[in-house]
Amino acid sequence: MCVGLTYDLQAEYLARNYSPEETAELDSPETIDALEQSLRTLGYAPVRIGGIESLVGKLAAGERWDIVFNISEGMHGLGREAQIPALLDAYRIPYTFSDPLVLGITLHKGIAKHILKNLGIATPDFIVVKTLSDLDGHSLAFPLFVKPAAEGTGKGISSRSLVHNEGELRELCSDLLVEFRQPVLVETFLPGREFTVGVLGTGDRARALTPMEVVFQGESSGVVYSYETKKNYRELVEYSLVNGELGEACKDLALAAWRALGCRDGGRIDLRLDAENRPSFIEVNPLAGLHPVDSDLPILCRLSGISYEALIREIMTSALEREHNGKIVLHEF
Repeated sequence: MCVGLTYDLQAEYLARNYSPEETAELDSPETIDALEQSLRTLGYAPVRIGGIESLVGKLAAGERWDIVFNISEGMHGLGREAQIPALLDAYRIPYTFSDPLVLGITLHKGIAKHILKNLGIATPDFIVVKTLSDLDGHSLAFPLFVKPAAEGTGKGISSRSLVHNEGELRELCSDLLVEFRQPVLVETFLPGREFTVGVLGTGDRARALTPMEVVFQGESSGVVYSYETKKNYRELVEYSLVNGELGEACKDLALAAWRALGCRDGGRIDLRLDAENRPSFIEVNPLAGLHPVDSDLPILCRLSGISYEALIREIMTSALEREHNGKIVLHEF
């Protein structure tokens, strides 16, 4: 079976004068090498495609693949993660992970939270700020947490993200609106512990892995899992699995959010505890990083005794089962 690989290499965009932070979500050669080797070991015939520009050229030239393993994040616009899946849908080429609708919704954290809140899934109170006038008369209680609405890998998050008064809130929102040219998410800050939950599979077949707690070391970044913290996680963060009643509560919430949003094959749900130690949804990553050593999903799989190759096998199995069964996964919203 021929498996195309779609991805965006960070080095290619750095060579075009994009900054390290702008390209933080993009892939390293080590990730593509590991994916290619795992797919080959599993009996597939992987073929490198690259990003959307390369994909367009290859499709126009008549190239086709049995399925595409898609980890392309894209670079521009709120629909950047949905671009390659939408193109593959148009050519009726199956692919791993979520469809364009889901990827568009989940990239915009505010829209994803609106849907989950309406379905009764716990998430902090929030507002989406498109202009500073959206802050007029808001009723959120400080402290608040502020971040770009459609970024990942901690982009736009720093020690300033935790704001304690109206002045700090307006100043930071103003700066983020200018810097990232997208809406800003402002939400009630939850003071409890932070977790990420890996999810493998689709719909009723999805299963949540044991939650992994993010524990900050020493005086690292305290409560802020920022771009800098993630980049230097070996020195600043310790990860540990959480079992028992709390672990089960996190798994239940993660699965409910995963299924409600219609996510597929594999990814992560980030959670945080409120003042009463109840888990709440923070965000979902349906295109989770797959660097074999440094990415959160492979890390938590490794802690759970799941090898990188086994992780890739489960993702492919889920995608191929969907294609074989020919079933449409209905979203709950």
